Amino acid sequence: MDLRLTGKTAVVTGASRGIGLAIVRALRDEGVRVVAAARTITPELKETGAIALAADLSTPDGPAALIERALAELGELDLLVNNVGGGDMSDRPVGGFLDATDDHWLRDHELNFLSAVRATRAAMPGLVRSRGTVINISSNGARLPHAGPVTYTTAKAALTAFGKALAEEFGPQGVRVNTVSPGATRTALWESPDGYGAALAGALGVEHEQLLAQLPAGTGMTTGRLVEPGEVAALVTWLASPHAASVTGADYVIDGGAVKTV
Repeated sequence: MDLRLTGKTAVVTGASRGIGLAIVRALRDEGVRVVAAARTITPELKETGAIALAADLSTPDGPAALIERALAELGELDLLVNNVGGGDMSDRPVGGFLDATDDHWLRDHELNFLSAVRATRAAMPGLVRSRGTVINISSNGARLPHAGPVTYTTAKAALTAFGKALAEEFGPQGVRVNTVSPGATRTALWESPDGYGAALAGALGVEHEQLLAQLPAGTGMTTGRLVEPGEVAALVTWLASPHAASVTGADYVIDGGAVKTV
């Protein structure tokens, strides 16, 4: 299917690896001019042919500065993908609410929620001009807040609600806003030896490989496997395309069936 995205422009945050990198690759394959932002520019990101810009989106001024630089590169903006998130997962408390400090709460909400608020605020005037699209990458943890660190899942719940509110306010001005909520995905968050998955395995007293093998069944994924980053990216590119012109205010859960409610 021709997604009719050739020549469009996009900003993707958190683009150095995992879901963000897969989104950049998918958009580039469709002929999109992409500004890809990450704290660290990886060789894999450079290979995509995107315009890679180093940015710290956890700071109050970082997102707006990124959008300003992106507009200088692209001229106009058709798509903003607020993907950055996670943070230093190895430092995230695995014991529960009473182990989470104010610093954990602030860091998770700055990166996983306020970064999207700030980037969208900076980008929205241009997106109104282009009748563009915003896609927020949330998490199925927004619907299953007990299933992960509460500082993270509540930030993602705020992000999901934010997208719904934006869709209502800016829909009449031609801007579509949607949310994509992956479940456990094959990324460094789970697979890295110094990531959240490894820290959780240590807290549970099991081998990291054993945790990963049991994760799909343990989280109710009826597919029996983790979500692949490319699957999330394929959904994002479709939502960005004219084929999804009537889709706005939606939250697409892509989690292998882990969320059981309607």
